[in-house]
Amino acid sequence: MEAFHTLQGEGAFQGQSAYFIRLGGCDVGCVWCDVKESWPAEAHPQVEVATIVDRARASGAPIAVVTGGEPSMYNLMALSSGLHQAGLRTHIETSGVYPITGHWDWVCLSPKKFRKPDPTSYMKADEMKVIIFHASDLPWGEQEAVNVRPACRLYLQPEWSKEKEMAPLIVEYIKSHPRWRISLQVHKYLNIP
Repeated sequence: MEAFHTLQGEGAFQGQSAYFIRLGGCDVGCVWCDVKESWPAEAHPQVEVATIVDRARASGAPIAVVTGGEPSMYNLMALSSGLHQAGLRTHIETSGVYPITGHWDWVCLSPKKFRKPDPTSYMKADEMKVIIFHASDLPWGEQEAVNVRPACRLYLQPEWSKEKEMAPLIVEYIKSHPRWRISLQVHKYLNIP
């Protein structure tokens, strides 16, 4: 769908230079999605893997983040291998509803209540980011956290339109559940992509 060089706005690598590769196509359908235009895959022209890799290399960013849409819909072996061969660190951001393919240096799993991840996705997660749209998402996130490896970093992120309402709940939750961290969408505060 699009690619751009910016700062990683969320999670463990927040604030670092990153080249984002947003794939078109998503059948998960999050009501709060801020890139719904990515959902119809046919609305976006296909681009050769070599071209994507060349653009990522030329950006000068040390990290290539593959996101969506829903990237787990696709076989990403060629793309992740090409990015590695170009010397980039490879990250993927996914709901993991399909098995995650490719070779990734970092996997951010963001499970959704209404469409559970493929069971194999949990063990690949280096970080799990739970979007908090409603207070009931906090105990649900706790249930999801039992599925990931002990070393997986756990993040609670307020859904952007409810940030003022949910952020205080997250702060209080983390104070009594210190294995979690807060993730804020810093790129939105900075008004950058």
